[in-house]
Formats: sequence, C-alpha cells, structure tokens
Amino acid sequence: MSKTAFIFPGQGSQAVGMGKDLFDNFSISREVFEEADDALGFSLSEMCFSGTAEDLALTSNTQPAILTVSVAAFRAMVSEGFPIPDFVAGHSLGEYSALVAAGAVNFTDAVKTVRKRGTYMQNAVPFGVGAMAAILGLPLETVEITCEEAKQGQVCNAANINSPSQVVIAGNTEAIDRAIEILKERGAKRAIKLNVSAPFHCALMLPAQEKLAADLQEIDFKDLTVPIIENFSAESNVKGERVRTALTEQVSKPVRWAQSVENLIVEEVKTFVEVGAGRVLSGLVKQINRDVRILNVENSTSLKEALNNL
Repeated sequence: MSKTAFIFPGQGSQAVGMGKDLFDNFSISREVFEEADDALGFSLSEMCFSGTAEDLALTSNTQPAILTVSVAAFRAMVSEGFPIPDFVAGHSLGEYSALVAAGAVNFTDAVKTVRKRGTYMQNAVPFGVGAMAAILGLPLETVEITCEEAKQGQVCNAANINSPSQVVIAGNTEAIDRAIEILKERGAKRAIKLNVSAPFHCALMLPAQEKLAADLQEIDFKDLTVPIIENFSAESNVKGERVRTALTEQVSKPVRWAQSVENLIVEEVKTFVEVGAGRVLSGLVKQINRDVRILNVENSTSLKEALNNL
C-alpha cells in the first residue's frame, strides 16, 4: 500500500497575496487568519494579502505568515475530505506547520512561538556579520570538506541539505566568501550568496536557540496523531516530549531535508503533498526522486486538483 506525506514549506516561499484565495473560499481558513491576527496583536492577514514584499521578508514576519498560510491550507484540505496523511514533515520553520497538522501543538502557541523565533534569529547576529550561500552541483561531502577548510577559526557549515545537488551553507560572511571561491574552483555549477537576514542553521544561531528553548519549556506538546520526520535527525517521531528537543536543536543544526525525503520513500511514501505557499519543496523532492508523485495545495484551484489526483 503506497503512503502519503504532507510536507510544509519554510522561509523563502513567501509572496505577497499568499493565502488570500483560501481566506475568500474557506471559512475554516478565514478562522486561521483571524486567530493569527488575534494572537499576534496586528493584522498578519493584511500583511500576507496586500502588504509590502519588504515587510513580508522580515524574518519575524515571514515565519508566522508562512505558518498561517500552511495551516489555513491544511484545514481547508481536511474540511474538503482529504485523507489523513501517513507522515508529515516540514522544512525548518515548516516543522511547526507539520506539528500543528499532527496535533502536537495548538496553532495559537505555534504562531506566537515562530514570531519570537523569527525575532531571535534575526537579532542573533549583527547585520553583515553572517551570510548564507546556495551551492549547486557538488556532493555534500565536497561541500563539508570545503567548509572545514574555509572556517579559519570562524563558523562555516552545511545549513540546508536540500537535495543531492543543492546544499546551502551558513556562517560568518568572510568564511562563506572563502568557501564560495573554493567551491567554484572545485566545479560548483553555482555558488551564490542568498538574500537572507541572518545565517540560519549554524552555530551563530546559538543565542537564538537558548532564548527559544526557554519559550518551548512553556508549551504543552502532545503526542502526534501521525509521525513527523524531524529536521535535525531525519528520523520519525510521535512523542510529544521529544518535540521540544527537535525544535530547539534545529535552530543551529543543519536541516536534513534530502535524508528526510529519502527516509519517507523507504517508508513507502509514494505521494508528497506540499501544503502552503509556493512549490519550493516540490522542486526539491523532484531532485531527490523522480519516481514519486508530487501535488501541492496553496489555493482553492490547486486543492481541487490535488483532491482529484489522490
């Protein structure tokens, strides 16, 4: 029996206008946006639907916005009769969306926490001190060896292991610049700096991780209704008590996305449904395995198409 996984996007999938169609077409999605606005004390929905791209790109705004759109899409799917998935997974911030979908944490707690998470991550490193770069066309091993060489006493490591041919690195700006030069010499198809506000998923995020850990202690995590594949371990979990560790560790540790998807395929997942804004994860899953089926749900049209194709 082939299985299904719902996968939830992280930062970088945002776009002005996201979620508006869900808000207009599904009362249950509208309630999610209203709940987010109430929890945060400002109109996140207005920012998503008609704000500026600059405001939406601020990490402290991006994270709750993407979470809200993902949960709005997920709840619309459930209301329209989507079968419960066999697994859930999310990319970085998307892990929170996956946990809401699996019943481990309530949406209000999640949206307040990711708002703080975004603020902590943005403020952990002074602007310009850290950087991230996407490396295309080289194996992980080459990237990791190069990061070690480029460190020279600074931070430089693989941050997002997205697919066999795409690794994002993070660390001090000078170390990232050194790594880019070496990786180009070693045959990278592309090695380009990313337009991000902070160097996520590296040791420079430890101050943010400590602050977030304290907030996570205040949340009551329940056992999951379906297993999640964690970012930091790429392993399956259903225990609420382990969620706190997973969410703490993933702030400064690499996102093992390629391994997560490969492990889902080993578990006989044949259909991946990307839930929320954009199709970033759909593209990555395609790079990892061309034989699986990939659907996405970000508005009423794609929801109907996905339901018909299931």
